[in-house]
Amino acid sequence: MAHPSEVRDEVRGNYVYKRLPLAEAANLADVSYNTAREWKKKAKTQGDDWDRARSAARMASGPLGDITAQVMEDFVLLFQATVSALKNDKTLDPIKCTEALSRLADAYTKVVRAAGGSDPKMAELAIAIRVTDELAKFIRDRFPDKLPIFAQILEPFGGHLSEVFG
Repeated sequence: MAHPSEVRDEVRGNYVYKRLPLAEAANLADVSYNTAREWKKKAKTQGDDWDRARSAARMASGPLGDITAQVMEDFVLLFQATVSALKNDKTLDPIKCTEALSRLADAYTKVVRAAGGSDPKMAELAIAIRVTDELAKFIRDRFPDKLPIFAQILEPFGGHLSEVFG
């Protein structure tokens, strides 16, 4: 089924300007990931490199001093996409899921802590993330059966923390 050009533009806008992963950008426009990937590939052959446009849009959004915030934004998007993938993978062993969540929380804490060292605004976020990381470890160790519920809450809470402290 052919989609109107407005739908392709919506996917491109979600990807380039909202900086969503391609799968999520496609999903929001009610288009399959494979269709979006083909549109992106075809656009590149016609001189419209969505990745290059995405980088340019990011750089145009603020001075070069905002690089820390840009790196954090990229990491948060990857973090959210990974948590979402873990939640949706019904074939993943719960122990492996727990291990992946724990590693992800550790990585998140380290990235936020490093960003906080170069950007004072990130310092508060680093503390909030550290507390969240400790809560994840506590739940993993003492209430492992509650971990799937925690993972479900963690994804939107990460965005909330960024709004409050970012």
